[in-house]
Amino acid sequence: MRKPLGAALLALALAVAGAGAAPAVAADVPSFGKGAGTGTASLTSVVRDAVTSATQSLGQARRPAVQAVDLAGTVALSNCSGSVVRFADSEDNDPALVMSNGHCLETGMPAPGEVVVDRASSRTFGLLNAAGTRVGTLRASKIAYGAMTDTDVSIYQLTTTYGQIRSSYGISALTMSETRPAAGTAITVASGYWKRLYSCNVDGFAYRLKEGGWTFKDSVRYTSACNTVGGTSGSPVVDQATKRVVAVNNTGNEDGQSCTLNNPCEVDQNGRITVRKGINYAQQTYGIGACFGVGNKLDLSASGCTLPRP
Repeated sequence: MRKPLGAALLALALAVAGAGAAPAVAADVPSFGKGAGTGTASLTSVVRDAVTSATQSLGQARRPAVQAVDLAGTVALSNCSGSVVRFADSEDNDPALVMSNGHCLETGMPAPGEVVVDRASSRTFGLLNAAGTRVGTLRASKIAYGAMTDTDVSIYQLTTTYGQIRSSYGISALTMSETRPAAGTAITVASGYWKRLYSCNVDGFAYRLKEGGWTFKDSVRYTSACNTVGGTSGSPVVDQATKRVVAVNNTGNEDGQSCTLNNPCEVDQNGRITVRKGINYAQQTYGIGACFGVGNKLDLSASGCTLPRP
């Protein structure tokens, strides 16, 4: 039987006292007065130090370890990355959702201004565990939403619920943050396609990000440590502190060109263009939850929903 904290500390103090008392008295017999005082002080100090050390050790043992972001709940698509996601008010019996990029849709990249809603799909996704091992295959029933206007996102509805996925594979969905990330936030881009994690910080935000004919709004710009590559598109961007998804990884400037495909440029409120070769970007996701209601049903007319409409 394990002892309560107080009893354990008392037992430890008594054990230390028992071990240290006899040698202290024997050593101090020739100089009784001084020896008695010195021995008592020494014993008190030893017990106090032992109790303090034990308290600190037990406190550290009780303190929960900070869990690093891993690959659990991410998925591998045929050409991209993605993740099983849920909103703060999603229920276990709701059909699960997979989030990726609009440009990863099997139907091709939506044209500027084009929005895909409730389109049948039987696409499959390889579900990964924390170590990046594929543990199962999930299947879509439809593309709930897909667009490359203002954002670059696709949301698939699956044939299975969150509860069924957790019961079958022991994997929980990643929760979408409802809060806009701040500059400096420590983040991890978790790629299911490459089974790789990229860690860096939010460097800032691009008022507009132009790439070919597409324009994205309020894009997240990474610090250079997140040197993402092709295949990481659609990866969840996870806040390392909250473990919630704050964005979806989607592009980067590869060659230093300006505003061309695979070479997005930043455009500020005054129309000034900035090119950052080798820097990568993501699209914020904190507002997506407002567009999904009870049962994860898409409602683009819902209050607070800002996703582009067809």
